[in-house]
Amino acid sequence: MFRSLQKLMDLLCAAMNYSHRNTLQTQGPPSCVLSTLFQRVLSMILMVIIRYISRVLVWILTILVILGSLGGTGVLWWLYAKQRVSASAVETQIAKDNLQALLIYAISATVFTVILFLVMLVMRKRVALTIALFHVAGKVFIHLPLLVFQPFWTFFALILFWTYWITVLLFLGTTGSPVPNEEGFVEFQMTGPLKYMWWYHVVGLIWISEFILACQQMTVAGAVVTYYFTREKRNLPFTPILASVNRLICYHLGTVAKGSFIITLVKIPRMILMYIHTQLKGKENACARCMLKACICCLWCLEKCLTYLNQNAYTATAINSTNFCTSAKDAFVILVENALRVAAINTVGDFMLFLGKVLIVCSTGLAGIMLLNYQRDYTIWVLPLIIVCLFAFLVAHCFLSIYEMVVDVLFLCFAIDTKYNDGSPGREFYMDKVLMEFVENSRKSMKEAGRGGGAEGRELKPMASGASSS
Repeated sequence: MFRSLQKLMDLLCAAMNYSHRNTLQTQGPPSCVLSTLFQRVLSMILMVIIRYISRVLVWILTILVILGSLGGTGVLWWLYAKQRVSASAVETQIAKDNLQALLIYAISATVFTVILFLVMLVMRKRVALTIALFHVAGKVFIHLPLLVFQPFWTFFALILFWTYWITVLLFLGTTGSPVPNEEGFVEFQMTGPLKYMWWYHVVGLIWISEFILACQQMTVAGAVVTYYFTREKRNLPFTPILASVNRLICYHLGTVAKGSFIITLVKIPRMILMYIHTQLKGKENACARCMLKACICCLWCLEKCLTYLNQNAYTATAINSTNFCTSAKDAFVILVENALRVAAINTVGDFMLFLGKVLIVCSTGLAGIMLLNYQRDYTIWVLPLIIVCLFAFLVAHCFLSIYEMVVDVLFLCFAIDTKYNDGSPGREFYMDKVLMEFVENSRKSMKEAGRGGGAEGRELKPMASGASSS
């Protein structure tokens, strides 16, 4: 993705040159290069320091969300009371409609606030696990710095494959019997099996692209699993990333191919339905349009669920060296046993990473404004700033998606560790001290609440099954 992003920066440079008053002279430092370096350095710094601000940031966000929902609900009820007083003096249909709309909004906001408060109350202890995982993920990047450059190699492989795919596509376009048309040009008409090579080529594009992305997931999973299950971090391999790539090539290519093929089987029907919906736009009736959109939405949700399950299956494969189906089943069982924790990590964690992306975009935009203000020869600021902010978001997404992947791998390792180990001699935990503190706090909470005597106790029971059996 980074080379395509570089093309965006080329467009930025062109836009700046277009808005330059004097195209013959260019003054000041190269803004494109400075912006690119600033975005990448800021993303790397954020990935390291997020481990130190995760605890404060999560609780600040939680408090702000609760206060915001309470404040919004209070304002709606205040507006309703105020409108009710004024509507009693002027009885018109418009005033009654506005009053009824405000009442509906206020009731909806109240219900939403109550549900949100209950969810926060139930998941308050699961948030602690999210904080601990983010803290450990920061340590992973310190011990495995090559993880930061993983998106570069992935996109380089994608670029090579896409170049090959386009080359073959051009050869297919000139395959067949040349036939002159009415306008005097030559067209190539394919006959026989060659007519179906287009479909084969398109399926290959989707499958191999998913395969390359899955290889990245397996590589990251293998490196993080090696880090987690190594008790003495001083005994880590010299290059865990290269060791993970070696295991992938030697043992797990079939697992990756099967997982990516499953995603391809879901993605192709969705793309076909999207094509049909585009071609029939304005021609089909309302029922057919609704059914098409519902099918596209269901396939999209299924694709996202399978992608998440595949990623956890790759982690299970890296841990147990089992085949894809067995790993997917084991990962699914672990995820179901810890459904509330998975929800907490995916909601709170994704929101924190989204805020990180917003921070990078805002910082890059501010730096762009300062650079453009310094170089007063540029008269049009809007287009360069839009391109810079878009580029910053894409770069931040590339880097922080690796961080999110590391957090997901750490969670599955933590779940398996606490399921089969209890900290007793011979069954010691592999986890970090931060996660160990979370387990001890959870056990204290279970003893206070009584085993099986509440939602928290039921949710924690599968995670500490080893402790109950000892």
